[in-house]
Amino acid sequence: MYAASALSRGGGTAVGHAAPSPRAFGRRVASSVPSVSSVSSVPITAGGSARLRSLCARPSSSAASFGSRSRPGDALLPATAAGRLGLRPYRGRTFNPTLTRAASAAASPDFGGAESTSSSPSSSGEADGDRVSITAVIRAMCFYLVTFTLAIPLFVAMLAMFPFTYLADKHRRYALSFINDVWACVSTWLFFPVKVIGRENLPAVETPAVYVANHASYLDIYSLFHLRRPFKFISKVSNFIIPIIGWSMYLTGHIALKRTDRKSQMKTLKECRELLRKDCSVLFFPEGTRSADGKMAEFKKGAFSIAAKEKALVVPITLVGTAARMKNGKEWMLRRGGVTVVVHPPIRSAGGDAQELCDASYKVIKESLVQYS
Repeated sequence: MYAASALSRGGGTAVGHAAPSPRAFGRRVASSVPSVSSVSSVPITAGGSARLRSLCARPSSSAASFGSRSRPGDALLPATAAGRLGLRPYRGRTFNPTLTRAASAAASPDFGGAESTSSSPSSSGEADGDRVSITAVIRAMCFYLVTFTLAIPLFVAMLAMFPFTYLADKHRRYALSFINDVWACVSTWLFFPVKVIGRENLPAVETPAVYVANHASYLDIYSLFHLRRPFKFISKVSNFIIPIIGWSMYLTGHIALKRTDRKSQMKTLKECRELLRKDCSVLFFPEGTRSADGKMAEFKKGAFSIAAKEKALVVPITLVGTAARMKNGKEWMLRRGGVTVVVHPPIRSAGGDAQELCDASYKVIKESLVQYS
């Protein structure tokens, strides 16, 4: 009995004393090893994680006295004690597989409920937009092939119609705008659906209005043509020299802008005001350019200043899903999915305050973007 006490206190083999019987030793070891039920009952929380580690990693002093190398959860027992604990032998050792698995999990840095919240990015959203997909690349190439091929006969039709349209409808050019709508609708119909919500909020064709929308993708213009309204939009000068498509933009009467030229900017604003006075609607992207990360930037006041001065309606429009289909800077990939165009009720500033129009439009577009995303 004295030998067993010395063995338990010192952790070494008692020399010069009789060894304990296997039955007595088995009872002592069984009392020092945590049971499976005690481990499984520990809650997996920040505190439970630490408790589980302490239970699984605590070696048996009796096992240590045999000079064995113990790992967390490996309680090395003689065969007699193993029979009492219901454990199974393996290569001369006896261990509890449940404790071994629990101890391995406890040693992992990702173990523990509240302590191991994953911070890695998910496989959806922005991560999906950055992943290269061969299917998306092929789909984009097919999209460009179809849209350019379709534009050729339509451009020929526009050339034939232009003299008559210019004489009869110099500013609005509704017939040419209709061809633009057909081109965009057919091009997108083959590759991704475009759903328009709130079409009843659109002003009549004859009513001049300032349309404002968020801008995140090359597909934004294609999607906005589904509104079937003869608006004129502002685009950089380089787009007008693109064969067929750029020439069609010129015939339709869209407005060219040199972004770095202050005089060009002032001239563009003046042309927009003149179009509104001629009962022709204009389209603005108040962010100024496409969003680099898909998030909506702050609005500039230029479009709203024009609307306030001309007392025109402002129609906020939210484009949802265009960046997910074709991300800015990755126009060589077109991913599966649809696009939603949300038309909000028109806004008119009673006091002619451009900042009021800007804030109201930003708020409604932002809220809708969150709601439908």
